[in-house]
Amino acid sequence: CNILPETAAKLVKEVDNIVAIKEASGNISQVTKLMHLTNGDIDLYSGNDDQIVPLLSLGGLGVISVLSNIAPQETHDIVAMYLDNKIEKSRKLQLKALPLIEQLFCEVNPIPVKKAMNLMGMKVGPLRMPLTEMEEAHAKKLADAMREFGLKLA
Repeated sequence: CNILPETAAKLVKEVDNIVAIKEASGNISQVTKLMHLTNGDIDLYSGNDDQIVPLLSLGGLGVISVLSNIAPQETHDIVAMYLDNKIEKSRKLQLKALPLIEQLFCEVNPIPVKKAMNLMGMKVGPLRMPLTEMEEAHAKKLADAMREFGLKLA
């Protein structure tokens, strides 16, 4: 469910214990409006791995990430470099990660990320019902994207 920027801004102003927002609408215009309406007085975190840099550019502070489960250092670096004013390096790493991010969302979460973790040798256990195993064609594309990004598979 999406909360309109006007509603979120009103809640931020009226409810003291709302201190941050995980923004996962995918709508950059909505984020821009939220930050305008709150004068940036809310800690903003991206909920979409493919929009880390755009949200940082609007005053975001970080990301609540799926990618970080398999590439924690790189995910950290995207944010840290941006906040350290190394914007071009951050942008390039964000773009390099895009093919992998796309594969991490080719099926319902957490199916792809659990598959990725298993491919890396992490024993994360089986999927629970009603989730099913990842389609083989998707699993191959995921493994290829992981290798291309530089991740080591078991």
